[in-house]
Parts: sequence; structure tokens; C-alpha cells
Amino acid sequence: MLKATKKRFDIKITQANSTVSDTFELDKNIVKVHGVLVTSDKDDLLYYRGTQKIEINKEEFFPDNYESKLLMSGINVAPKQRYYDLGGVSPGNGRVQIVYKDLDDGRTVFTAYRVSLYLDCEMEDEL
Repeated sequence: MLKATKKRFDIKITQANSTVSDTFELDKNIVKVHGVLVTSDKDDLLYYRGTQKIEINKEEFFPDNYESKLLMSGINVAPKQRYYDLGGVSPGNGRVQIVYKDLDDGRTVFTAYRVSLYLDCEMEDEL
């Protein structure tokens, strides 16, 4: 039996104008990744300063310098519509890589912040 699940992976941005790369492992029983969402504890910094590259199973879904604001969602969007639809990607080796870049934009003052990558997944129910 298959069931929906959400996975969250966090990275810390501690220096202005820096690049942070991390690779995360999905649970072995995840069979599809349906969507992606990016959030932060400081949404203004993510919106104005952030870009990223996201790969699943070494396949690039969002290229270098893809603007974070294009993967964010506001509270005025229905919860089931907040994720960027990937169409049910196979997780393959189960590795998800994010390469996040913080760049000064002149509108914000840097302070350390957290970036969260959420994945809308489908997993086999363990009986």
C-alpha cells in the first residue's frame, strides 16, 4: 500500500555571499517524489538573496542560480497546491542534493538563517 509523506531537510546559511551544499538521503521505502517546496525562518532573505540547484538521483531538476522565490509559496495558496509539481519522479539512489547560494541584493541585511527543502513523497507502507 502506498501513502503520502512529507520530508524536510534543513541547511544553515551562516555567512553572507556564501554557497552551501548538502546531500540528503531519502528513506528506502520512498517510491516517488511528487513535489518540491522551499521555505525559511527568514523568508525575506530567502526571497531576495537565495538561489539554488536541486538534484534528485543525480538528475538536475532546478539548475544553478534558480531563484528561490520561484519555489516558495504563500499562506494564501491552498496547502495541497503549495508544492512545485515534479510529476512523480523516481528517487533512484535516494539522494537529494541542494547547492544554495546567498548573494547580497542591497535590499536586505544579512543575518544567519535556515533554508528548508520540503519534498512531497509517496512511500510504500511498511506492514
